[in-house]
Amino acid sequence: MTEEGGSGVGRRLRQLALRDRHEALGARFAPFSGWDMPLQYQGIVGEHHAVRQGVGVFDVSHLGRARVQGSQAAALLRSVTTFDVNRLAVGKAHYSLYCNEAGGIEDDVFIYRLAGERWLVVHNASNADQDFDRLRSVSGDMASEITTETAMLAVQGPEAMALLGSVLGDDVTRLELHSCVELDWKGGTVTFARTGYTGEAGGECIVGVAQAAALWEALIEGGASPVGLGARDTLRLEAALPLYGNDIDAATSPYEAGLGFAVTLDDGASFTGRDALAEARERPLVRRLAHLAARARGVPRAGYAVHAPDGGEPVARLTSGSFSPSLRLGIGMAYLPVEFAKPGARFEVDVRGRMLPVEVVRRPFYRKSRD
Repeated sequence: MTEEGGSGVGRRLRQLALRDRHEALGARFAPFSGWDMPLQYQGIVGEHHAVRQGVGVFDVSHLGRARVQGSQAAALLRSVTTFDVNRLAVGKAHYSLYCNEAGGIEDDVFIYRLAGERWLVVHNASNADQDFDRLRSVSGDMASEITTETAMLAVQGPEAMALLGSVLGDDVTRLELHSCVELDWKGGTVTFARTGYTGEAGGECIVGVAQAAALWEALIEGGASPVGLGARDTLRLEAALPLYGNDIDAATSPYEAGLGFAVTLDDGASFTGRDALAEARERPLVRRLAHLAARARGVPRAGYAVHAPDGGEPVARLTSGSFSPSLRLGIGMAYLPVEFAKPGARFEVDVRGRMLPVEVVRRPFYRKSRD
């Protein structure tokens, strides 16, 4: 699922429509990509375990949301996104990328196909304005931004689908992963999708602002724990999901990031960055995003240097890093020279002057069965 970093410092912070609900639950707020967001409620580790063991609800209304509709919508979306959206049936969704002409990732997005030649695109908050401009540049008035008129709630965890079924109706429990549906709910419409950013079962709800508080309260009353951005980051890192601005950016190729599945080249369609991506696919990789698990006590963080065990200059720097509450060890990601980015390879991370031994492992760090 998409997410992004950024402090939002220097800009007037945007407020969530459900801010009063978060305040009532004791949320601590922090700036994030221009929004004042709940960082945690009762504590990051407890909220993390609530999602892994039960069900949590996140207010992710900071993510940008846009609609594109019309008979040419699919072709227009295809002209700016890497995945062939024409392959999506109504009620399906897929991860995709916006790339520049050099093949670098300018954002990662989810695209949902709705009935009646309508499409929903979810962007990262830090890129929302430029992403919508990109859509408007090819779609004109067929594109409309709906971020301010809707809220977006993510419900994740092994008990998530049972809760969502009790709140939204049993039909949602029969949806497959990466499927979506529009539902009538309390006088409005909920667009529900089997997508998420934690590695757990669950889904995401986009609802009109007028119904958002009722949906939030129904989920909380049904047993969901409120979860902030702190636990969202540890959960997504355990699932080895990339964070825009940290693990992927405009200088990153989809192939070195392990995101080649989001690039379609065999349909012959022209889209931004296609030629560069076709060339990149044929070239041997120089570096690859690797997943590192600590083999001693210590917490790797983004920006820390990664060294070969025999010392010398750093071979890479961590793009993400944290303590894993589920595994109870430090984990991180870094772009390593491809010849070293293999499971079992040993390195050391400089943790404030102390060398922490780490090992390359297969992704994800934490695996849990999903229905």
